[in-house]
Amino acid sequence: MNRLLPYLSTLLLTIFLCTSVRAQMADRPTSGELYAGIEKLQVLGSALYMAAHPDDENTRLIAYLANVDKVETAYLSLTRGDGGQNLIAPDISELLGLTRTQELLAARRIDGGTQFFSRANDFGYSKHPDETFNIWDKQQVLADAVWVIRKWRPDVIVLRFDPRDPGSTHGHHTASAMIGMEAFDLANDPNAFPEQLKYVKLWQPRRIYWNAYTWRGVPEHMDTTKVINVDVGKYLPLLGESVAEIAARSRSQHKSQGFGSRGQRGEQIEELELLKGDDHDVEGETFGNIDLTWNRVVSGAPIMRALAEIQQNFDFSNPSASVPGMVGVRKIIAALDANHYRDVKLRELDDLISGALGLYLSASVDDPITTSGATLELEIEATNRSGQPVQLLSYQILGADVDAAQVGKELSANRPFTKTDTVKLRDDFAGSTPYWLRENWALGMYRVDDQLERGEGESPDPVNVRFSLDIGGEIITLTRPVRHAYTDPVKGEQAQPLEIMPPVFAELDESSYLFTGTEAKSVRVKVTSAKADLTGTVELRVPEEWRVTPDSYEFDIPRKGQEEYFTFQLSPPAGQVSGMIVPMIKLDDGDDTEYSRKLVTIDHPHLPTQLADLDASAPVAKLDLKTSGKEIGYVSGAGDAIPEALTSVGYNVSVLSAGELATGDLRRFDAIVVGIRAYNVEANMANYNPRLLEYVKNGGTMVVQYNTSRGLKLDQTQIGPYPFQLSRDRTTVEEAEVRILAPDHRVLNYPNKITATDFEGWVQERGLYFPSSWDDHYTPIISSNDPGEDAHDGGLLVAEYGNGHFVYTGYSFFRELPAGVPGAFRLFVNLVSLGGETR
Repeated sequence: MNRLLPYLSTLLLTIFLCTSVRAQMADRPTSGELYAGIEKLQVLGSALYMAAHPDDENTRLIAYLANVDKVETAYLSLTRGDGGQNLIAPDISELLGLTRTQELLAARRIDGGTQFFSRANDFGYSKHPDETFNIWDKQQVLADAVWVIRKWRPDVIVLRFDPRDPGSTHGHHTASAMIGMEAFDLANDPNAFPEQLKYVKLWQPRRIYWNAYTWRGVPEHMDTTKVINVDVGKYLPLLGESVAEIAARSRSQHKSQGFGSRGQRGEQIEELELLKGDDHDVEGETFGNIDLTWNRVVSGAPIMRALAEIQQNFDFSNPSASVPGMVGVRKIIAALDANHYRDVKLRELDDLISGALGLYLSASVDDPITTSGATLELEIEATNRSGQPVQLLSYQILGADVDAAQVGKELSANRPFTKTDTVKLRDDFAGSTPYWLRENWALGMYRVDDQLERGEGESPDPVNVRFSLDIGGEIITLTRPVRHAYTDPVKGEQAQPLEIMPPVFAELDESSYLFTGTEAKSVRVKVTSAKADLTGTVELRVPEEWRVTPDSYEFDIPRKGQEEYFTFQLSPPAGQVSGMIVPMIKLDDGDDTEYSRKLVTIDHPHLPTQLADLDASAPVAKLDLKTSGKEIGYVSGAGDAIPEALTSVGYNVSVLSAGELATGDLRRFDAIVVGIRAYNVEANMANYNPRLLEYVKNGGTMVVQYNTSRGLKLDQTQIGPYPFQLSRDRTTVEEAEVRILAPDHRVLNYPNKITATDFEGWVQERGLYFPSSWDDHYTPIISSNDPGEDAHDGGLLVAEYGNGHFVYTGYSFFRELPAGVPGAFRLFVNLVSLGGETR
């Protein structure tokens, strides 16, 4: 056990102190950033910001703490934002969570913070923390918060939301604050989550604040005598921008939520109300009377003096001149007794020494995907871009079955050392897919069995190279991840993480399969090899009573990355049923392992490319469904899978271009569906909408899905032919009763008879942003509400206009249809069939 502890200490340091271990490109700090780093070396303290979701964090305060107070600053987001909407792609749920995770990591790279998460899953909006804790496992979430506090060891915790006002905001928000308040006490309790103490020690933060927002008025329960004001508007000449400008760049990484922000100048006041802890804070000083100097460490005074001298003599035109002094300080810090701050500051100092030398260390491969036991060709480079003496002693490829390569070579100024190594990876890699998505999870909580993985922003890089260098007589070890490096003809130099994946992937053509009759349908499975020379069989496993032919196919794939397609015929049973189908692969390698994972790529310009292997199964349903009409026009909004869902039940769906919307002949469509939040994100909707309403007037059917009142591209009274008022009303409980208000209306009877059973089995929520008032020309069709609330009658409004029909709906068809919910399909088909005849 004693031999394991140093390894665990190193592992924890590597995992817990990296803003993003999988950042896209290597850091190349400027002289101003290096000088700021020297200032930060002299500060021993930390802060933890806590909230519920990506984009909840106050980037102004995080940037201030990290760049002005210069304390180690982290943000604990309890969820990864999986339950939100996506303005830049159709991905939702766990795929949206992947994007929003990377957006948070990108934000922290800008504002100087570190990112943590709990295992909580964002299941969508909740109106009260009681509802939230009915779905989250509170003890697990609390354990994760305590774990992060114990390892990050914050002097202060800052809550974004008020723990004393449940029901005033999103239930996740208040829940995050309540978790923070409890964790503040439990982190120092040896009886709380004692299994963690194998890896971390108890810790008691000094204070916990609420980052008060009083623009709504000062709450009655707020103790104004315990409020300090922090001016976060400070200008930072070393970095060339104000804290608020840094914060705006950070917040603008939340592109999937449309949170682009403009930097501000001048005074910016943040209010912090002390909720627990000592009451010795000084006006405007979050850390008042907390010693943030090297006096916190025994024998720390010489370090303070030496760092102050380095700062005083720093040469911005030649930062490497400070390296001998930094190396001297490193020797003193390394000689200290083991403690938290010694480890933190050694890592910071090593990074500064590397940056001051202009040291470039890299290991790259020409393919972003490999498998356990594979052979890789690595390009190694080490370049010292200074006049300081640096010797490369050796490098060790971590994750490969190979000894350290002994080099013993002086790295002359700007003379790269390069070498190509062919190495075999270990055979026991579990894979590098996002750790929280490896195992199946229940609503509300991801499953993460490994304590050391909990809290991390992302999975660590699977293969790294550890360089051992002699710098001024001090042996310094620097580790760099292996990257797939390439040159994009437009973007130039690019890099993305190396991923260790299963040897083979299986993927279905569609995200869900719907049957409306008894005839068989083709289901195509794509088999993709992640290594060469694969042979095996692929089959389609189906629910009981469904029939599939053939039983299986054999395949022989000689080339890595090659794709082969296999078509099965799937026949449904009688009656309305649903289930899951699973493509399953067995390889002829003597191993009984079955493979049923698909490769998912998420590629956005502002983020590193994400590769993940995820469950390849898909919902399948036999629907009692009649359809009317054939041709559907679709106006793209913030992104959803409605076109694919309508195609699956026999419609021809045309995504309308700007030209078609502006001047095309819309009369050929039986109905036109407008995507979610189109009036929020499509700049030309004010120009297109009169043509769409004219289409309705001339006999067409137009179905508009939900929008928010904030950020509309035209006045909301002009969306429909008659005015209605959008609100924030929603029904978040997917099992909430749905009451039929207009039982004789055509939309509930043609071509499908809609009853209460059609609202069973809905996922995540009923609907959101319902209109709260509307013109008398509209007929409210159905009503719902969460427990204890008034009825929301405006979730589905239908109006006749001229010879056609206009529909506005806040019900969450964009979630229900991709999930294959039968009743949601039946109702949506009725919406687009308002002007048609049964076929």
